[in-house]
Amino acid sequence: MNVLDDPDRVEVLPVLPSLDIQETKAFYTKQLGFEEVVYEANNYLIVRRVAGMELHFALVDDRSLCENTTVYLRGGGIEDLHREFSARGVPSLTPMAVRPWNMEEFYIHDPHGNLLRFGRIPTS
Repeated sequence: MNVLDDPDRVEVLPVLPSLDIQETKAFYTKQLGFEEVVYEANNYLIVRRVAGMELHFALVDDRSLCENTTVYLRGGGIEDLHREFSARGVPSLTPMAVRPWNMEEFYIHDPHGNLLRFGRIPTS
């Protein structure tokens, strides 16, 4: 059975704050390549990439919520994502680096300040 078809599977899907749902949608679809808009309303957005990444956004009016929110995305395809984001010219993309906690990571801030941390176990 495909793990995605397992009815007992538990997923963790962060709900990130957004100051503007349309601006969030544009950034995640055009800059970060989230191909599918699963749900969109005035105050809520769900976007998904084919690789199984899904993020939810709720409209807020407090910028400090965005500026103090982080989501960690971990997996083996992180290096490919970094190459893709580099080719797309994603603003605020950091270089990949092995951090003191022995994870190879890169970071992106979205337009409202949410920090996306991408990481994997170093390959060498």
